[in-house]
Amino acid sequence: MSLRTDTAPPFRRLLIANRGEIAIRVIRACRELGISPIAVHSDADVDALHVRLADASERLGPPSPAESYLSIPAVIEAAHRSGAEAIHPGYGFLSENAAFASAVTDAGLVFVGPPAATLAGLGNKLEARRSAEAAGVPIVPGTTVALGDDAAGLAEIGFPMMLKAAAGGGGRGMRRVDRLEDVADALAAARREAESAFGDGTVYAERMVAPARHVEVQLLGDRHGRLAVLGERDCSVQRRHQKLVEESPSPAVDAAIREQLFESARRIAGSVEFHNAATVEFLLDADGKHYFLEMNTRLQVEHGVTELVTGLDLVAWQIRVAAGEPLPDAVLEPALRGHAIEVRLYAEDPYDDFRPSAGRVTAWRMPDGPGVRVDAGVEADTDLRSEYDPLLAKLMVHAEDRPSAVDRLRRALDETLIGGVQTDAGFLRWLVDQPDFVAGAYDTGFIAGRWPAGQVLGEETAALAAAAALAARLREAATPAVARTHWPAAGSAWGRVGREEARRG
Repeated sequence: MSLRTDTAPPFRRLLIANRGEIAIRVIRACRELGISPIAVHSDADVDALHVRLADASERLGPPSPAESYLSIPAVIEAAHRSGAEAIHPGYGFLSENAAFASAVTDAGLVFVGPPAATLAGLGNKLEARRSAEAAGVPIVPGTTVALGDDAAGLAEIGFPMMLKAAAGGGGRGMRRVDRLEDVADALAAARREAESAFGDGTVYAERMVAPARHVEVQLLGDRHGRLAVLGERDCSVQRRHQKLVEESPSPAVDAAIREQLFESARRIAGSVEFHNAATVEFLLDADGKHYFLEMNTRLQVEHGVTELVTGLDLVAWQIRVAAGEPLPDAVLEPALRGHAIEVRLYAEDPYDDFRPSAGRVTAWRMPDGPGVRVDAGVEADTDLRSEYDPLLAKLMVHAEDRPSAVDRLRRALDETLIGGVQTDAGFLRWLVDQPDFVAGAYDTGFIAGRWPAGQVLGEETAALAAAAALAARLREAATPAVARTHWPAAGSAWGRVGREEARRG
């Protein structure tokens, strides 16, 4: 749908309170809307790509996120200095922080997101569970109040169960428990991690649903009570409860299940004051029954998958909705077309339990061609800092059906080249050849059960890998950057080690 309008732009200047690829994504939407984009940066990001693409940039502070991107006073001051009228938080950092949303509106600026009260209510997973239950939406069996020290009553929930942080996500503050006698230690560990990550050690319990699919529904609401349900995404390919691959539509969802998911998502959205973009997340069990997980009241990393199948610019509509514009019929009832898949290119070592990698990107070539989209936040000669998320880029493909999309993804990964740092590109290329992935027959345990990350290598294999790694470093030092590959060559010693370990899984 065209973004062109005969009226003035929604805002003259908009500050983007984020970095990397999502900041660049918002900058591009601003350009097409006629808005002047203003970036922010830490001292580590003064020459970053998102800074160079913006019209202007404001310094927030030192490299530490707590002193820069997470500093509410620094972001508000930057907005005032720049003359911005609105702030887009992107995702992560302050995007779901109710205090930040409140500070933005108190400063006379527009927050591109839901009201602060909605963020506060849905940001706590226990509150969200209670709201879903009150709205008649199925929730995973478990507690709806915080766990105390006495966990004896948890046996009624059943094992295995998950202990989860009420204030956070991303796999932090989460522990699996298989026996009652393990609850006390797991509860203490979950509380410590939750307190460290979110400043809130509140923990609750849910029965573990396995096997399960993780499916989410994309919503977009305006300030006039209109709500668009923009299809579902399957996010079941995960490592450590964090998503690696997303696709739409879900291979596990038929028309009947889809309508049930959409109805539950509408009920959740109707239980709170909601406008802007949000995602309602569910678990699907082996029988296709769905359970509410949470509602993320922000733009998701994987929003581009929905954009490809709907033809809508979700970021632009976030901004237009924030300015008070109503959603038209073309957005309320979009025609869904084809199939889209996204994989996340991370600076991580899949052979070392996906441990984040730091260093300098010496070579960078992204795929192109029909049906390929790349949202990236780095380029060649970018230094990757350990303070920030290791996401390098999101590689997306779109085709007329799922088999064609998988073929296109395979081709796009073959064209991808990243040198200088370890990435997960080789793992992703392995993934798209797995028969169960090709068939769409995977669940949230797929990676843990198939990929041998974290396995201890035997002495002979470890020595071979070390020798291959040394040889690779020497070759890289002597080889022009453009000639370097992004994963081990098929005939290399390390490549043989990787394939041998993968077969063992």
